[in-house]
Amino acid sequence: MRRIISILLENEAGALSRVAGLFSARGYNIESLTVAPTEDPSLSRMTLVTRGSNEILEQITKQLNKLIEVVKLIDLTEGPHIERELLLIKVHAVGDSRNEIKRLADIFRGRIVDVTASTYVIELTGTGEKLDAFIEALSGIRIIETVRSGVSGVSRGEKSLRL
Repeated sequence: MRRIISILLENEAGALSRVAGLFSARGYNIESLTVAPTEDPSLSRMTLVTRGSNEILEQITKQLNKLIEVVKLIDLTEGPHIERELLLIKVHAVGDSRNEIKRLADIFRGRIVDVTASTYVIELTGTGEKLDAFIEALSGIRIIETVRSGVSGVSRGEKSLRL
């Protein structure tokens, strides 16, 4: 079962390391991880994606709550939420393929953010499934480089991760 866990933690050196260490010490995998300061400079918001059974995920949540740096956490997948990823993809674009790549980028609501004589860099945001579908649609086009941000997410409605 895939879970998106959003964590409010103290913005201090070593906090990220302790969270990652908790996962590695117990043999759990982090599929995606994003961290950035919040509107309060003393706090950071970490969003991580992991997989496991309900029992494992419950244990992960309990262990995270025991860390001193963790102020609050929520499992976004327990309710309605919005999740997005950012993809930057550099593709080989010459001749007739340039128009095809531009058409695909438009269909997926992406933007070409860099153009050279032989390449395009395309920026695309959306769910992981949308980004995967775009990459699959590029079959036949040589992909030079792919960079993904990992999941960022927020609860819908009044629910929030705030103090």
